[in-house]
Amino acid sequence: VQLQAYGGGLVQVGGSLRLSCAASGRTFSRQSVGWFRQAPGKEREFVGVISWSGSTTEYADSVKGRFTISRDNANNTIYLQMNSVKPEDTAVYYCAAGGTSIYSYHYTYWGQGTQVTVSS
Repeated sequence: VQLQAYGGGLVQVGGSLRLSCAASGRTFSRQSVGWFRQAPGKEREFVGVISWSGSTTEYADSVKGRFTISRDNANNTIYLQMNSVKPEDTAVYYCAAGGTSIYSYHYTYWGQGTQVTVSS
């Protein structure tokens, strides 16, 4: 499985941004996909995860109610819709597959990250 996150950029506080994760590999549609982020000087942290069918999602408390993960298996793409963004959402965002938990070390496949910067 190969992953590539994209769609990052500069967004103002309170604004919205949608990240995408393009995937390849024949087993992708049967894998959960997680989103993680890493801010400068901080450890990588869990943002959310979506099941292979898209029927189940889980989010970190810090983004719950503001971020939404969805997926389009027909087009091998996962989305992270970010609403009401805050300065603390500034980070490099990564998508990952091969795991189902909130722990980054459980995931096998990682895409290159995309930078999100929230300006006040």
